[in-house]
Amino acid sequence: MFKKFIEGEDYKDIDFSKEDLPKAEYENCRFVRCNFENSDLSEIHFSECTFDDCNLSNASIFQTALKTVDFKHCKLLGVQFDECNTFLLQFSFDDCILTYSSFYQLMLPNSFFKDCQLHEVDFTQTDLTSAIFKNCDFKLATFEKTLLDKADLSTSFNFNIDPEHNTIFKAKFSKDGLRGLLWKYDIVVV
Repeated sequence: MFKKFIEGEDYKDIDFSKEDLPKAEYENCRFVRCNFENSDLSEIHFSECTFDDCNLSNASIFQTALKTVDFKHCKLLGVQFDECNTFLLQFSFDDCILTYSSFYQLMLPNSFFKDCQLHEVDFTQTDLTSAIFKNCDFKLATFEKTLLDKADLSTSFNFNIDPEHNTIFKAKFSKDGLRGLLWKYDIVVV
């Protein structure tokens, strides 16, 4: 348990890449236009916080708690979400770049991703039941033994999901998305 508890604070235009954010429990805090690139955010607790227009690329989040955290217009290149604390893990992403990030083996039912770049993201063995992906780009993303039951990918694109190696019961896809389900058969969908 941290000795320091910080509630309802706004952090704007701060460069935490030079000096790390102090280890504490942050509740209902807003981080706006902050730079966390290559920062050590390990073992920090964020609850009901918002990151808006921040750079968290390659930030270390080992055992970091992300409880109802919203990321908006953020750059999160190479973030290893699979290393964070999974207790009450819940987050959403709106207009974020998550290229090279990993959600390996996480339980993320009902997650929300909107207008996100998910290039080469690892979703191996991730539970994405009832997740919503609105207008997301999955170029070269990895889906292997991923649970996508009732997930909505109907407006997303550039995914390759093998129905034989992933669970997609009642998942939603557009007609254009059929190519991403049938890619391995090398057939042409018109």
